[in-house]
Amino acid sequence: MSVVALPPAHFTPRQRAVLAVLLGAGFLLSIDFSILNVALPQVGAGVGLDLTSLPWVSTAFVLPAAGFTLVCGRLADLFGRRRMFRSGMALLAAASLLGGVATTPELLLTARALQGFATAMTLPAALSLLTTTFAEGRARDRVLGLNGALLSGGFTVGALVGGALVGLLSWRAAFFMNVPVAVAILVATPFLVTESTVPGRARPDLPGALTVSGGLLALVYAVIDKSVLAAVAGIVLLTAFWLIERRSPAPLVPPRILARRTVKWGNFAGLVLFAMEPAVIFLTTLYLQRILGLSPWATGLVFGVPGLASVAAGVLAGRVIGRFGSRVLLAAGLTVQALATLPLLFLGPGRGALLILLPALFVGFFGHVAAIVAYTVTATSGLPDEEQGLATGLTSMTQQVGITVGIPVLSAVAATQAVELTGIHLALGVAVAITLAGVVLLTTKLKES
Repeated sequence: MSVVALPPAHFTPRQRAVLAVLLGAGFLLSIDFSILNVALPQVGAGVGLDLTSLPWVSTAFVLPAAGFTLVCGRLADLFGRRRMFRSGMALLAAASLLGGVATTPELLLTARALQGFATAMTLPAALSLLTTTFAEGRARDRVLGLNGALLSGGFTVGALVGGALVGLLSWRAAFFMNVPVAVAILVATPFLVTESTVPGRARPDLPGALTVSGGLLALVYAVIDKSVLAAVAGIVLLTAFWLIERRSPAPLVPPRILARRTVKWGNFAGLVLFAMEPAVIFLTTLYLQRILGLSPWATGLVFGVPGLASVAAGVLAGRVIGRFGSRVLLAAGLTVQALATLPLLFLGPGRGALLILLPALFVGFFGHVAAIVAYTVTATSGLPDEEQGLATGLTSMTQQVGITVGIPVLSAVAATQAVELTGIHLALGVAVAITLAGVVLLTTKLKES
């Protein structure tokens, strides 16, 4: 695919249409991640899923999304990014239709698992289409800024839309809404997005694909289900993956890629970034609903207003990167994310705490999204086009794994305290400490070359 050099502030109408298709797909998938969270009781009642099994509505989505993203990103390099992107959107439409008509727990969880697999197929393909279409530099930085804003905003919009759809229609509408959007993207893509070319296509690294996907699935499941056996299996499989890659003539993930400081430490920063902030949002949701007694709809509004900061951060991040570099903004964004969480440690049981909470969320969301943009730029820069699917597969995998493991880890920390508010404060303090420690390590290891 040819690289198009863009001026820093202008896109042609065709380029805007390409952005609408690729960014729109990512926005839709980020909404899907959170849209059912506020409607879990209604979903369970609708298909006969008992209370103890409700977490599987989310788990069935995140396991394939985290486990197969890396493999799908690399396969997009080998067999065509547009082909992988369209296949993912087609699967999303079919899975959403299945979820909307589901009448049994088995059908519903199958639909959610297929939605997660569609996410694994689509996100790295869409991101690599962006990074290979827009030239590295100011044009790409601006595009990735918009991408970061929409992905982050999608989680908030998902909660708001989910609450509204459940109140006005039913939880099934959360599935059905995907179908016309996915079909529209499928129809538009061939006319706007050029297929990537694959010079000297290599054979897929099947042993590597099986071991890395199995290892990631096992580790993510171990964190969610607190399974020691799954953790051991995950470590064994990922160790086998590393040994296979070192000896394979056509490795799925060439070790030289992981040896790059920008890839290795950029993804480390991404793991901290995505593990901590979504977990902070989850803990804050518990605080708003269980301590302050707010409804799900009111809780969505509390997050929606500060969520506007994500749009501003995405727009401004590209300009800041152009002036100071992505690594500086990455460390600064993570620092802001951590420091904005500090006031939450002192929130009390009265609703007057909203006067502290809203500004803190606004600042925290701004730092979080700025860091997302800087992380994506850092971890995908300096690599040739034929490896962009791998690079974006790594960044997407890091995002999915971080989101998946952060919430159960900090929830376990909160559960160590008998008083719920004390537990929330403790877990938020751990999030601040981990994020600041990550900043120190990042600035030490990821030095400007």
